[in-house]
Amino acid sequence: MNVRRLIPSAALAGAVALAATALTACSGASATGSKDGKLHVTASFYPMQFLAAQIGKEHVKVDTLTKPGVEPHDLEITPKQTGQLGEADVILYLKSLQPAVDKAVAQSGVKNVVDAATLTELEVHAASGHDHDHEGEAGHGDSHGHGEAGADPHIWLDPAKYAEVAKGVGAALEKADPGHAADYKKNTDELVGKLTGLDTEFKDGLTNTATRTFITTHSAFGYLAERYGLDQEGISGVDPEAEPSPARVKEIQEIAKKDNVTTVFFETLASDKTAKTLAKDTGLTTDVLDPLEGITDKSQGADYFEVMRSNLKNLQKALGSK
Repeated sequence: MNVRRLIPSAALAGAVALAATALTACSGASATGSKDGKLHVTASFYPMQFLAAQIGKEHVKVDTLTKPGVEPHDLEITPKQTGQLGEADVILYLKSLQPAVDKAVAQSGVKNVVDAATLTELEVHAASGHDHDHEGEAGHGDSHGHGEAGADPHIWLDPAKYAEVAKGVGAALEKADPGHAADYKKNTDELVGKLTGLDTEFKDGLTNTATRTFITTHSAFGYLAERYGLDQEGISGVDPEAEPSPARVKEIQEIAKKDNVTTVFFETLASDKTAKTLAKDTGLTTDVLDPLEGITDKSQGADYFEVMRSNLKNLQKALGSK
């Protein structure tokens, strides 16, 4: 099982209420005051953009700071984006995932700011799901600095946690634009229902497999592994495009043999060089496990739900689902 510990935070029972009260009380003027009469939401990257669009629908205009094809962790904010950020009615971001965004948000002066990391419980995940440590490993095995004490920010890859965030975002939009609160509530309930259904699909689809271990070049799937009883084996201490050390290759070979692993997963927004090198050295095949940090024409689906279902299909194949 994935090694993790909880990050102390406010009780989850009050998360939705906190999301709403954290926003400065404002009338529907923030929506109708714009020329197009819509609530202008700036999202930090795709998972936040998707929530805003699904919940806000026709009542919102959603912009994203991270354009399709850009690796979110490495995003640099332009002066133009900084200026546009200050004009938003609502900012929706995930603190600690993108340092440049954190800095820009703090300087924006926007009162209606929603940090998705406050809407669910964050955890620390080791790069390995097994009960051993890897030298040089920090946090959940990704080279990027994430959260307090190495908290894993990839909450959207767990449909149940993503649903918790959706509820908080819905409450925030209701507070920012009370004139359309009923629609935001309805849309939130619909989205949460779809996410609950996706959660069930993953549970049913991964119940009976030949192995519970998967290997990935980007250790983004700690929450997913924890939710469905899997073991994530990340290439420790490196980013998705770095080559593994000879020692780690040898360890991966041993893990693959011991746990009947057949596949090394890589992601769509990074090079597959690491996965192919590792697969060649270990006799394994490669496939895509998308961390859903952005949608491009290379993605295995057009939106969150399609890509997550592709991830499920690829996991079932790699794990030997019966």
